[in-house]
Amino acid sequence: MSEKHRTRKVLSRSVGVLALIGLLLAVYGTAVEPRFILDERRYQAEIPGLGAGWDGAELAVFSDLQVGMWWDNTAMVERVVDRVVEEEPAAALIAGDFLYSTSPSIPQQVQTVMGLLEPLRAAGIPTFVVLGNHDHAVEAAEELTAAFDEAGIVVLENEATEIPAPDGQSAETEPLYAVGLAATRPGRTDAAAALSGVPADAPRVVMMHNPTAFARLPAHSAPLAVAGHTHCGQIVLPGAPRWSYVGLTEDEEVVADGFAPPGHGAEGNSMFVTCGIGFSLLPVRINAPPQLVFFELVPG
Repeated sequence: MSEKHRTRKVLSRSVGVLALIGLLLAVYGTAVEPRFILDERRYQAEIPGLGAGWDGAELAVFSDLQVGMWWDNTAMVERVVDRVVEEEPAAALIAGDFLYSTSPSIPQQVQTVMGLLEPLRAAGIPTFVVLGNHDHAVEAAEELTAAFDEAGIVVLENEATEIPAPDGQSAETEPLYAVGLAATRPGRTDAAAALSGVPADAPRVVMMHNPTAFARLPAHSAPLAVAGHTHCGQIVLPGAPRWSYVGLTEDEEVVADGFAPPGHGAEGNSMFVTCGIGFSLLPVRINAPPQLVFFELVPG
């Protein structure tokens, strides 16, 4: 066999192996990881000024349902909501991007979202949300807000509100505040307005959709901030960062997943970025499974 022939044979085998790997990744990323793997995490969060009645209370956090994306992930949303109901946290925080597109119709998609979240209402779990960039891009903000209001789900648009005291605690329990920043896209974030309704030393948690809003929070105003938006890269292949959301948004200095590194944001502030549940562009997740996070609150 000539050297030229051997080289062609090796190249042909290499191409075949790469094609098989690509096929396996496509099947795994489309039909396995996003549909069957739920990354459930638990952390403690120290909150300065937290009252004794809140010590040990849990908050559930998830984001990015992306209803309306082709082959969206509503079955996983149902699984996440069921887990939250089973856990019975003091509150659920949902960090935006409920919708993805204008097709099917916005009213139909809003109805789907409300059906997915109905178990939270039925279980009496206080639920607080912020809207995301896709919710605004498809011009569904008003319809979503109206539907949430009717269902008793609190939409925070650069504002704050008290979270009801945990079960078994008196109404006189020192309040914990939920602070919600409006989406940075399309330029609605106003951190000062959001924090203006919170007494200076009151305990609080801050929620936002896009993690770039975290930098707008003044020092010691957000001992726990939660965000979504990044899908933790959605497709994260070792050695190929440009294939993921992380690589495509390097210029934004986005914290893509988990806790922001020390020194990111103002002093005394801490942010966790969750991976979300749905998709953007492609219904694929590789090395970035859907995520549900529980935070146990302890006094700071």
